[in-house]
Amino acid sequence: MSQTEIATSTPTPAAPAPADHLLAHLNEAQRQAVEAADGPVLVLAGAGTGKTRVLTVRLAYILQTRRAMPGQILAVTFTNKAAREMAGRIAGLIGRPTDGMWLGTFHAIGARILRRHAELVGLKSNFTILDTDDQLRLIKQVIEAARIDEKRWPGRVLAAIISRWKDKGWTPEKVPAEDVGDFAHGKAVELYKDYQDRLTALNAADFGDLLLLCLKLFTEHEDVLADYQRRFRYILVDEYQDTNVSQYLWLRLLAQGERNICCVGDDDQSIYGWRGAEVGNILRFEDDFPGATVVRLERNYRSTAHILGAASGLIAHNQDRLGKTLFTEPPDGDQGEPVHVQGVWDEAEEARTVGEKIEELQRQDHLLNHMAILVRAGYQTRAFEERLITIGVPYRVIGGLRFYERQEIRDAIAYFRLLNQPDDDLAFQRVVNTPKRGLGDKSLQTLYAVARSRGQSLLTASQMIVETDELPPQRRSSLRGFIEDLARWRAQSTTMPPSELAEVVLDESGYTMMWMQDKSVQAPGRLENLKELVRAMAEFETLADFLDHVSLVMDVETGPDEDMVNVMTLHSAKGLEFETVFLPGWEEGVFPNQMAIDENGYAGLEEERRLAYVGITRAKTRAIILYAGNRTVHGQWQNNIPSRFIDELPTDHIDRGDHAGYDIEQDEESLWESAMRRPSFGGRQSNYYRVVEARAKRFDDGSEVYVPVGQGRGVPAIGTRVFHQKFGYGEVQAIDGNKLDIAFDKAGDKKVMAEFVEPV
Repeated sequence: MSQTEIATSTPTPAAPAPADHLLAHLNEAQRQAVEAADGPVLVLAGAGTGKTRVLTVRLAYILQTRRAMPGQILAVTFTNKAAREMAGRIAGLIGRPTDGMWLGTFHAIGARILRRHAELVGLKSNFTILDTDDQLRLIKQVIEAARIDEKRWPGRVLAAIISRWKDKGWTPEKVPAEDVGDFAHGKAVELYKDYQDRLTALNAADFGDLLLLCLKLFTEHEDVLADYQRRFRYILVDEYQDTNVSQYLWLRLLAQGERNICCVGDDDQSIYGWRGAEVGNILRFEDDFPGATVVRLERNYRSTAHILGAASGLIAHNQDRLGKTLFTEPPDGDQGEPVHVQGVWDEAEEARTVGEKIEELQRQDHLLNHMAILVRAGYQTRAFEERLITIGVPYRVIGGLRFYERQEIRDAIAYFRLLNQPDDDLAFQRVVNTPKRGLGDKSLQTLYAVARSRGQSLLTASQMIVETDELPPQRRSSLRGFIEDLARWRAQSTTMPPSELAEVVLDESGYTMMWMQDKSVQAPGRLENLKELVRAMAEFETLADFLDHVSLVMDVETGPDEDMVNVMTLHSAKGLEFETVFLPGWEEGVFPNQMAIDENGYAGLEEERRLAYVGITRAKTRAIILYAGNRTVHGQWQNNIPSRFIDELPTDHIDRGDHAGYDIEQDEESLWESAMRRPSFGGRQSNYYRVVEARAKRFDDGSEVYVPVGQGRGVPAIGTRVFHQKFGYGEVQAIDGNKLDIAFDKAGDKKVMAEFVEPV
């Protein structure tokens, strides 16, 4: 579109019209955010403060006062659903359609602009937008053309690298030397350039290009940028804290014209750094737009005073924030229930405790739909899913698949099914080339044909075909190796506990390594899920018992409209709200997540704290935080320290239902009952019975502090030599309450509870 065409499509607005009716139901801060129509505005919208109302009323206000015509407004959202809902609400407020408004996601608006100016960036207006599968296919072609071993340097890894570079606004020539990395011995940038050249030759773009090419268009063609700067008299951006660098640069260029940009977001809810979001974008808004108006929406219409007090006290420990404090004004002055903090013995008791509370609330006519279990990592859902199935409470997993439906779990179980039933052709088909063994479609079609012609299972046919010439020598060798592996694992399954067998199969098959080498953001979660699967198998005596259990679990189906408990990760819960929220797993290493801290340091810790804040503020009337004193990792007991976030919760707003990692009201009989349900781990009898005996004795003594046998007999000082059952001998380096920093002779530096060591 030419400059003349743009100018003639944006008529000068008429005189203002009354809009008082739009402001009638807004509080003072919301009204200020709406009426500050001109100039740069930052609206810090806390959780539950009516952000959506402010967004829609602000746009309706601009239209109703005739500051701009619909075609002169750019409104950016993060989802198409949000854009559709916003358009409908605005139309309802002003009594007419919003036709002509540039309302949509970053990518949708970027594509719309590129269609009009495609020739200026080397494309035609009918260019194709590649989906993820097509993008990966093209990247693999680029790798193959460069004669790089795709098995060693997977295409999905390069795709993730290129996507990250595009999110940062880097074309191949702009990638900094320190960011090149070691993919294909430093050839990632060269491959990136080849990939972009192929996209151009195909007249195609991927999703990252929709903004990257817009940046190229705006920076290389100042007349085009100037046209859009004049067109967009008003710009509004939702969820600004979740923008990446490319989105930020795109917005900043467009806003330099009229400077009437309003960004709405919450720095305290920036939780997507792992996928490119930059919290710094919202933190430096006032530097980018000097003289900006900053409006804080702090009155919460969702949660009780205790919930808000706990959340605000927690997030106040973050340093990189603009600052605000949520409050509520209930008509009756009721502060509601304090946030309940509950310590439990282990993850099994954690799931049992949550299940019992759900049943209790259900008996009080509390709808299941209004309850949610929010976990830090996807693997944590398994224990809760199985407990809910056991007690007959329906549930749904939001934002992901149920545990046993996930790809990596289905792959692993297919291996186990094939060991248990060699004629399971469906399992054979799933894993024979997973991970890649060079057995492509042509080889497998040959195998299938032999099996059908002889009426044999695929495994039996494989045993025959490796002795003939139907397959090339290399393919025969790969298939023979797979058959031999299956035979060896099947023999081991008769003597080896299921959990140990699972570790052997996943490691020796190369399946674990496949995900370890995968650099996608999903890979760490898949590895954690596999670890959880192995842990779950420790509860079964035989592989067949475990597979029967999985079949029963998978057979549970629920209708889409049924009243069900919501199970999801904390990341998936953003933007949602529930009457009752369960927040399990608040332990150091689990939450805050140790990997997040190791990779990103203090910034990672602050994002974890923001995630905790998001979790608490999902609750309207009841929030229950749980942590386990022990968890099993790879079949071994691991003593856990309660999350530092628990210590950061203001005591005035919480209720501690425990003292040292378990419910002190739990009686001796229930402790023994819990112990007797516990199996041996990793082929060895656990010390669970001995530890529980110690707990029962402590109860008899009237103490509220759990101390295992032979431990915690003194209060160590700095420099004291101590012994820990798992980590061995070490020396106390620092003391923080009942938490000790210890330099162990062999295990290195660890943080442990004082109760779990004894001076020597």
